[in-house]
Amino acid sequence: MPEPQILAMGGYTDDALLEHGLGLGRGRRLLYVPTASAENAAATVLWYERLRGRAEMTHLSFFPWPPENLRQLALAQDVILVSGGNTANALAIWRLHAFDKILREAWQEGILLAGWSAGMICWFEQGVTDSFGPQLAAMECLGFLPGSACPHYDGEARRRPVYTQLVAEGLKPGIAADDDVGVHFVGTELHEVVTSRDGATAYSVTREGEQPLEARLL
Repeated sequence: MPEPQILAMGGYTDDALLEHGLGLGRGRRLLYVPTASAENAAATVLWYERLRGRAEMTHLSFFPWPPENLRQLALAQDVILVSGGNTANALAIWRLHAFDKILREAWQEGILLAGWSAGMICWFEQGVTDSFGPQLAAMECLGFLPGSACPHYDGEARRRPVYTQLVAEGLKPGIAADDDVGVHFVGTELHEVVTSRDGATAYSVTREGEQPLEARLL
């Protein structure tokens, strides 16, 4: 059985990161999960257009209700891609319908879990989110990966100072990712940092400060 894998991306996935992620999957069947973006229909259509010829895409909707075959649908995929948006709202809906447990099962079976922004932090124990307002706040997440996470580290002005302060005050140490950066975990261990933009990277953030991690340019 393939090892569990997660590709957590700091910002919206560009073509280089997308192709890298598709290459990590065991195949090209992809489930797009736009819960955090309130299942924005226009964005979902754009993803179908974007993935035409690249992947066999299906999307998951929880409104007006989730599909009866939710577990079978998820476990039939090679990649599950989670959009950005409101992390807290997405987790509440997933937990209500036990999709959090299905995602863990998919991960343990070797289906690549991937996503950006909300789809980055959701996999960790804790994350820094704008789910409750632009001031940013810490929240509890799924806990598949240890520690905390912060996206948009170089893309939004408040991310770096708020995250480093929260960690200094007791938030679990973790990893921050610039936009255009992916952090690839095999099991619960960081395997590689990749970037599609020269100079962008990820950082290990502890109470003592931040340490840049080596990133491979795609």
